[in-house]
Amino acid sequence: MRHLLVRLIVLIPSLAAVPAHAWGDLGHRLVGELAQPLLTQRAAAGVAELLQGEPDPTLAGVANWADTMRATDPERFQVTSRWHYVNFTSGSCHFDEQRDCKDGACVIGAIETQRRLLADRTQPLDVRRDALKFIVHLVGDVHQPLHASDRTDRGGNDFPVVLRTAIPPEEYARANYQDGVMQTQLHSVWDHYVLASAGMTSAQYAARLATAMRLPGSSQGGPRAWAVESCRLVDRHSLYPPAHDLDENYLEGMRPLAERRVRLAAGRLARLLNEVFARRR
Repeated sequence: MRHLLVRLIVLIPSLAAVPAHAWGDLGHRLVGELAQPLLTQRAAAGVAELLQGEPDPTLAGVANWADTMRATDPERFQVTSRWHYVNFTSGSCHFDEQRDCKDGACVIGAIETQRRLLADRTQPLDVRRDALKFIVHLVGDVHQPLHASDRTDRGGNDFPVVLRTAIPPEEYARANYQDGVMQTQLHSVWDHYVLASAGMTSAQYAARLATAMRLPGSSQGGPRAWAVESCRLVDRHSLYPPAHDLDENYLEGMRPLAERRVRLAAGRLARLLNEVFARRR
């Protein structure tokens, strides 16, 4: 225990510098890959038109664009960084727009704003293209439970953990990985390790998850309801471990929940896009 506490004390000063990307590259690509086959013909054509010229003109291909701006367009990323999450500051999962999403600066407000821009055919093409790319990413974000939390630790970013795993970390975190032990925080465990521990590429993983995919009958309440749903899962599924020392058992135990959230995100994303592109404006 003393050894663990020493590790945590060493880790804490560096937490603020660690990026927080919901689901990481793998999870966001999965959402896009699973959503693409569920698009209607009209929606698929609309997506193809907007993404023409992209290096990978698919939902999966643009799913991480909103995070890559951290390196490619830091100023814009700083402006949009609050769009990736919502903090329920009441100590419960009750959402108050003025308190928790002032000026629409949270994942709920951002999805709603970008959906309106995407649906508005009077908007310039580049505005609608970016709106589509934001939507693909942010719908994934809002389904990661720690991106919609009522805790005071910034969605697990201030909850340090020691993870014993053979899975190599993402490049930015390699300095914190030694002898099979990763010094990180709970948010990053959910961003990367829970899904990565399946040991599959995004194509392999998507093929497996697609067998249980279905298009939801409606948008099921929209981003506000999705965020509240995520928030309630944090305690219901005991995402916070009683100790700060984790291993593969935690990853395997949480992976079914993470996979369900990815499937839900994909189905709801497809439904949202189908509804947007069905409108004639």
